[in-house]
Amino acid sequence: MHRTLAPERLAALVGPFDRDPAYRGLCQALQALIGDGRIPLGTRLPSERSVSRALGVSRNTVTRAYADLAASGFASARQGSGTYAAAPPERRRAHDRALRSLDAQSAQGAIDLTCAAGAASHGIAAAYARALAQLPAYLGGDGYLPSGLPALQARIAASYARRGLPTRAEQIVITSGALAAIAIVARALSRPGDRITVESPGYPNAIEALRLGGGRLVSSPLADPLGEEGWDLPGIEATLRQTAPRLAYLIPDFQNPTGFLMDDATRARYAAALRTAGTVAIVDETLQATRLSRAPMPAPFALHAADAITVGSASKLGWGGLRVGWIRAPREQVERIVATRAQMDLGSSLFDQLVACELLDAGDPYAARRERSRGQRDALAAALRAPLPAGRFRRPDGGLTLWVRLPRGSATRLAAEAGRAGVHVAPGPVFAADGGLDQWLRLPYARPEEQLAEAVRRLAAAWNAMPGHAPARRAKPRLLIA
Repeated sequence: MHRTLAPERLAALVGPFDRDPAYRGLCQALQALIGDGRIPLGTRLPSERSVSRALGVSRNTVTRAYADLAASGFASARQGSGTYAAAPPERRRAHDRALRSLDAQSAQGAIDLTCAAGAASHGIAAAYARALAQLPAYLGGDGYLPSGLPALQARIAASYARRGLPTRAEQIVITSGALAAIAIVARALSRPGDRITVESPGYPNAIEALRLGGGRLVSSPLADPLGEEGWDLPGIEATLRQTAPRLAYLIPDFQNPTGFLMDDATRARYAAALRTAGTVAIVDETLQATRLSRAPMPAPFALHAADAITVGSASKLGWGGLRVGWIRAPREQVERIVATRAQMDLGSSLFDQLVACELLDAGDPYAARRERSRGQRDALAAALRAPLPAGRFRRPDGGLTLWVRLPRGSATRLAAEAGRAGVHVAPGPVFAADGGLDQWLRLPYARPEEQLAEAVRRLAAAWNAMPGHAPARRAKPRLLIA
């Protein structure tokens, strides 16, 4: 099933464009929208006649723009069917090792910015020591806890209640990390072949987990990643209406990789659209605690969508090696989720769950990390100002990454060149379920400030070494501060 883009929607996405000549400006605008993933691959474009009316241009202008779009590889024309958004062959693949940390041998002298995780927070070692002292009391049992350690379930339920979402301990299922939680929920609530919407850009490991579970993924593009809207609600509503997905995976809290935070009004409207479509939300809250200011957070998404399944993780609270995640589900879904989980494993590490209890007892587990993360974010933003002229990004108020648009060229090619220069980065296509985003890089700031500065220096050197790139001038880019 292909999605169809209405002519009025295309006109809104294109906006003002260069009309000298108009066919070229329209083609370039459509290339940018397809390349950024805002028009997903496989979407059927409106007819030439309807676009000419919507944009106030001649039909010949649209015909030539569509022809040039197809010649450049950004569209395919199918006789008797229409014109569909596509991606040039050289942009359909990004390097396959993105988001996996380098092994010790490969990492010698290299700076790895593919993984948005850093060193353990202060106090983690003490939390492990306290948990170890408690472990003997549990060794008399079999250690199998498919739903999780009751003490941890109770603490997580209480944390939701403090955020205004009443939750009972039996609504919590402990998993071996958030990624395992996403896979369990998808397997429990969908069948192979069911449609699942995913954000574009989005978290690629979750996207792959959903794909491997047999889901037919449907991209739901965000609004302009350099704007303030975040979620393209008209586009989301059209996608839900046209595809009727079984599940929708979304990250409303400091979206990965853009850093957007969904406000309450957007949550309410999004939830209403999900209800109308009969779609259940998988809400990824793994970055919920990473806010770098004291401003209040919006209400949990599940307050607007009673059937939503919420996923969380302890790894961002203290250390990536702490493999404890959880699922918060409506009570009527818990038994099904636990039964599905038992088919995959018989429970998470009891010891790690005891450590997670210690962290949650500390009050604000992210407090020790907040000041460090703020400094690292600002250091990376400052380092980017000079070496990459015209590079553009928003400075998010949470999360762990900057989402950077290059002034031109291919991020996939830059990532390959940067790897040879000793800095490893993830290019935009890695974050798109169906292609595009090749002018974007995700740059995590969960590294020491001096490493971030050196990484940007190497990245700029790689940029300057690429054919057709002039040496970097010391000029400020357009920096958008959230």
